[in-house]
Amino acid sequence: MADLSASRLWLMRALFLGLCVAILFFLLLPLSGIPAVWAGPDLLLALTLAWAQRRPDYVPALSVALVMLLADLLLHRPPGLLALLVVLGAEQLKSRAGGLRDASFAGEWAAASLVIMSVTMINRVVLWVLMVDQAPLALTLSQMVMTVVIYPVVVIVSHFLLGVRRLSPGEEDVIGARL
Repeated sequence: MADLSASRLWLMRALFLGLCVAILFFLLLPLSGIPAVWAGPDLLLALTLAWAQRRPDYVPALSVALVMLLADLLLHRPPGLLALLVVLGAEQLKSRAGGLRDASFAGEWAAASLVIMSVTMINRVVLWVLMVDQAPLALTLSQMVMTVVIYPVVVIVSHFLLGVRRLSPGEEDVIGARL
Protein backbone atom coordinates (compact mmCIF):
# COMPACT_ATOMS: atom_id res chain seq x y z
CA MET A 1 0.00 0.00 0.00
CA ALA A 2 2.81 2.40 0.86
CA ASP A 3 4.54 1.55 -2.41
CA LEU A 4 1.38 2.35 -4.32
CA SER A 5 0.99 5.76 -2.69
CA ALA A 6 4.70 6.55 -3.08
CA SER A 7 4.59 5.63 -6.75
CA ARG A 8 1.45 7.76 -7.19
CA LEU A 9 3.23 10.66 -5.51
CA TRP A 10 6.17 10.46 -7.92
CA LEU A 11 3.84 9.93 -10.88
CA MET A 12 1.92 13.09 -10.00
CA ARG A 13 5.14 15.06 -9.50
CA ALA A 14 6.29 13.92 -12.94
CA LEU A 15 2.87 14.81 -14.36
CA PHE A 16 3.19 18.32 -12.92
CA LEU A 17 6.61 18.75 -14.54
CA GLY A 18 5.31 17.33 -17.82
CA LEU A 19 2.33 19.69 -17.86
CA CYS A 20 4.61 22.65 -17.17
CA VAL A 21 6.94 21.66 -20.01
CA ALA A 22 3.95 21.27 -22.34
CA ILE A 23 2.67 24.74 -21.38
CA LEU A 24 6.13 26.19 -22.02
CA PHE A 25 6.27 24.44 -25.39
CA PHE A 26 3.01 26.03 -26.49
CA LEU A 27 4.09 29.42 -25.17
CA LEU A 28 7.21 29.25 -27.34
CA LEU A 29 5.34 28.43 -30.55
CA PRO A 30 5.20 31.40 -32.94
CA LEU A 31 1.43 31.42 -33.33
CA SER A 32 0.84 35.12 -34.05
CA GLY A 33 2.91 38.09 -35.10
CA ILE A 34 0.24 40.64 -34.23
CA PRO A 35 0.91 42.75 -31.11
CA ALA A 36 -1.43 41.81 -28.32
CA VAL A 37 -4.08 44.16 -27.00
CA TRP A 38 -4.65 41.90 -24.00
CA ALA A 39 -2.58 39.13 -22.49
CA GLY A 40 -3.71 35.59 -21.89
CA PRO A 41 -3.55 33.91 -18.51
CA ASP A 42 -0.38 32.65 -16.89
CA LEU A 43 -1.24 28.95 -16.89
CA LEU A 44 2.00 27.98 -15.14
CA LEU A 45 1.11 30.18 -12.19
CA ALA A 46 -2.51 28.99 -12.07
CA LEU A 47 -1.51 25.32 -12.29
CA THR A 48 1.16 25.69 -9.62
CA LEU A 49 -1.13 27.46 -7.18
CA ALA A 50 -4.04 25.08 -7.78
CA TRP A 51 -1.89 22.03 -7.13
CA ALA A 52 -0.12 23.69 -4.17
CA GLN A 53 -3.45 24.30 -2.45
CA ARG A 54 -5.06 20.99 -3.29
CA ARG A 55 -2.10 18.60 -2.94
CA PRO A 56 0.98 20.33 -1.53
CA ASP A 57 3.00 17.09 -1.71
CA TYR A 58 2.69 17.03 -5.52
CA VAL A 59 4.55 20.32 -6.03
CA PRO A 60 7.77 20.49 -4.04
CA ALA A 61 9.44 23.89 -3.84
CA LEU A 62 12.44 22.72 -5.87
CA SER A 63 10.20 21.63 -8.77
CA VAL A 64 8.35 24.95 -8.71
CA ALA A 65 11.63 26.87 -8.61
CA LEU A 66 13.13 24.91 -11.50
CA VAL A 67 10.02 25.19 -13.67
CA MET A 68 9.62 28.91 -13.07
CA LEU A 69 13.34 29.58 -13.57
CA LEU A 70 13.20 27.67 -16.86
CA ALA A 71 10.16 29.74 -17.84
CA ASP A 72 12.04 32.94 -16.95
CA LEU A 73 14.96 31.93 -19.13
CA LEU A 74 12.89 30.69 -22.09
CA LEU A 75 10.44 33.59 -22.07
CA HIS A 76 13.18 36.23 -21.73
CA ARG A 77 12.08 37.52 -18.35
CA PRO A 78 14.55 38.68 -15.68
CA PRO A 79 15.83 35.34 -14.36
CA GLY A 80 14.83 34.39 -10.87
CA LEU A 81 12.49 37.20 -9.82
CA LEU A 82 9.19 35.67 -10.85
CA ALA A 83 10.48 32.23 -9.88
CA LEU A 84 11.20 33.46 -6.36
CA LEU A 85 7.82 35.16 -6.06
CA VAL A 86 5.92 32.10 -7.27
CA VAL A 87 7.84 29.80 -4.92
CA LEU A 88 7.08 32.13 -1.99
CA GLY A 89 3.41 32.36 -2.99
CA ALA A 90 3.06 28.60 -3.44
CA GLU A 91 4.77 27.90 -0.13
CA GLN A 92 2.50 30.40 1.60
CA LEU A 93 -0.54 28.61 0.17
CA LYS A 94 0.91 25.24 1.16
CA SER A 95 1.35 26.41 4.74
CA ARG A 96 -2.32 27.44 4.81
CA ALA A 97 -3.56 24.34 2.98
CA GLY A 98 -4.76 22.69 6.20
CA GLY A 99 -6.94 25.67 7.09
CA LEU A 100 -8.19 26.03 3.53
CA ARG A 101 -9.07 22.33 3.34
CA ASP A 102 -12.33 22.97 5.18
CA ALA A 103 -13.07 26.19 3.28
CA SER A 104 -15.34 26.39 0.28
CA PHE A 105 -14.03 26.76 -3.23
CA ALA A 106 -14.68 30.50 -2.99
CA GLY A 107 -12.18 30.69 -0.11
CA GLU A 108 -9.63 28.71 -2.09
CA TRP A 109 -10.16 30.94 -5.13
CA ALA A 110 -9.85 34.08 -3.01
CA ALA A 111 -6.57 32.88 -1.50
CA ALA A 112 -5.18 32.01 -4.94
CA SER A 113 -6.38 35.36 -6.30
CA LEU A 114 -4.57 37.24 -3.54
CA VAL A 115 -1.36 35.36 -4.30
CA ILE A 116 -1.73 36.00 -8.05
CA MET A 117 -2.28 39.70 -7.46
CA SER A 118 0.60 39.90 -4.99
CA VAL A 119 3.02 38.11 -7.30
CA THR A 120 2.03 40.33 -10.22
CA MET A 121 2.26 43.60 -8.33
CA ILE A 122 5.48 42.81 -6.45
CA ASN A 123 7.09 41.67 -9.71
CA ARG A 124 6.03 44.90 -11.41
CA VAL A 125 7.23 47.12 -8.55
CA VAL A 126 10.62 45.40 -8.30
CA LEU A 127 11.15 45.70 -12.05
CA TRP A 128 10.11 49.37 -11.87
CA VAL A 129 12.56 50.06 -9.03
CA LEU A 130 15.36 48.35 -10.96
CA MET A 131 14.37 50.28 -14.11
CA VAL A 132 13.85 47.17 -16.22
CA ASP A 133 11.77 47.50 -19.39
CA GLN A 134 8.30 46.09 -18.83
CA ALA A 135 5.14 45.37 -20.73
CA PRO A 136 2.50 48.10 -20.58
CA LEU A 137 0.47 48.16 -17.36
CA ALA A 138 -2.73 47.25 -19.23
CA LEU A 139 -1.15 44.00 -20.49
CA THR A 140 0.11 43.10 -17.03
CA LEU A 141 -3.28 43.77 -15.45
CA SER A 142 -5.12 41.85 -18.17
CA GLN A 143 -2.84 38.86 -17.62
CA MET A 144 -3.45 39.04 -13.87
CA VAL A 145 -7.24 39.21 -14.34
CA MET A 146 -7.21 36.40 -16.91
CA THR A 147 -5.15 34.22 -14.55
CA VAL A 148 -7.66 34.79 -11.74
CA VAL A 149 -10.54 34.02 -14.13
CA ILE A 150 -8.93 30.83 -15.52
CA TYR A 151 -8.08 29.47 -12.04
CA PRO A 152 -11.44 27.64 -11.61
CA VAL A 153 -11.02 26.01 -15.02
CA VAL A 154 -7.55 24.79 -14.03
CA VAL A 155 -8.96 23.39 -10.78
CA ILE A 156 -11.81 21.63 -12.60
CA VAL A 157 -9.46 20.07 -15.15
CA SER A 158 -7.02 19.08 -12.41
CA HIS A 159 -9.79 17.60 -10.30
CA PHE A 160 -11.76 15.65 -12.90
CA LEU A 161 -9.17 14.76 -15.54
CA LEU A 162 -5.98 14.49 -13.50
CA GLY A 163 -7.32 13.37 -10.12
CA VAL A 164 -5.81 16.19 -8.05
CA ARG A 165 -8.29 16.36 -5.19
CA ARG A 166 -8.08 18.02 -1.82
CA LEU A 167 -7.11 15.76 1.03
CA SER A 168 -9.88 15.13 3.50
CA PRO A 169 -9.07 15.96 7.13
CA GLY A 170 -8.35 12.33 8.10
CA GLU A 171 -6.15 11.36 5.17
CA GLU A 172 -2.46 10.76 5.57
CA ASP A 173 0.39 11.67 3.30
CA VAL A 174 2.90 9.17 1.93
CA ILE A 175 5.17 9.41 4.97
CA GLY A 176 2.25 8.67 7.26
CA ALA A 177 1.91 12.05 8.92
CA ARG A 178 -1.63 13.30 9.41
CA LEU A 179 -2.43 16.26 7.21
